[in-house]
Amino acid sequence: MMRDITDLSLSEKNEIAQYIKRDHLEEVNRKVSVPEVKESFYTKYGKRFLDIVIALIVLIITAPINLVIMIVTFFDVGMPILFRQTRLGKNKAPFTIYKFRNMTNDTDENGELLPPSKRVTKWGRFVRKTSLDELLNFVSILNGSMSVIGPRPLRDYYAERLNNRHLTMYRVKPGLECPPLKKIDHTLSWEERFEHYCWYAEHCSLAVDVKLCFRMIALVFDRKNTDARSKAGYGGFLGYDADGKIIYTKMCPDEYVEEFCKANGFPSLETAIEAHQKSSQPKQH
Repeated sequence: MMRDITDLSLSEKNEIAQYIKRDHLEEVNRKVSVPEVKESFYTKYGKRFLDIVIALIVLIITAPINLVIMIVTFFDVGMPILFRQTRLGKNKAPFTIYKFRNMTNDTDENGELLPPSKRVTKWGRFVRKTSLDELLNFVSILNGSMSVIGPRPLRDYYAERLNNRHLTMYRVKPGLECPPLKKIDHTLSWEERFEHYCWYAEHCSLAVDVKLCFRMIALVFDRKNTDARSKAGYGGFLGYDADGKIIYTKMCPDEYVEEFCKANGFPSLETAIEAHQKSSQPKQH
C-alpha cells in the first residue's frame, strides 16, 4: 500500500527518506551503470566563456527590470529583499542561489517555515509564472557557480539519496534549465529528469548546448508547459525501492510510514499530519 506523506514536515519526510536509503541504496548501487563523462576543450573553456558573455549581456539588459522587481518586492514582503538557499553544484560543492523573495517568512510553532502555498504572495505568483524569479540566477552564472545549460540545481539534502548513476549530474555545473531535446506532452518525472541529467553530463557539447538553448527559450514562452510544471503531481523525491524505481512523497510504501509513526509515537499517518498541521499555524506576534 502506498501513502501520501506530502503534508508531513520537511524534517519528517527526511526521516522517512533515511529509512528508504538504509534499506535500498547500497543494493541499488550494485545494479546501476555509471556513465563515462569526458572533458573536452568546450567543457573546460568554451562553455565558461559563453556563460560569461551571455550572463553579462542578460544582466545589463535586465537591470531596469530587476530594479523594478526589487522595489515591488520591498513593498510586498519587506526586508530582506533577497532569498538565499544552499544548493549543490559541480562535484557537490555547495553554493548559494539568489532570488527576489516572493514568500513571507512565516513559521510554525516549531520554527519551521510554513508550506510555500501558505507563504507565497500574489506578486510572488506573478513573478514565478513569468519566470522573472530566475533572472538573478545569471549572477550565479557570472560567478561560475552555474551555467546557462545544465541540470537544475537540487536541494542539498537530495544528494545523499541519489544512486551512483544519478550522481553523475554533479559532474557538470547546474544550469538554468536542461530541457529535453524533443518537445514532450507531459511533465518529466524524477526518473526522467535524473536520466536526462545523466545523459547531458555524458554528452555535453557546443552542439547540444545550442539545441538546448533554443528549447529553453521555447519553454519560457510556453505558458501551458510552465503551468503544467507548477502543478506537477509526482511529489518529492525520497529514494529508490529494491528494483531501483524512485519513491515519491505521494506514493510512499506503507512500511516506512508505519516505522516513522512508531518511532515518533503517532498511532497513524493521519495523526502525524494533523499534529503537523496544528503546529503549522503562523506564530502570533
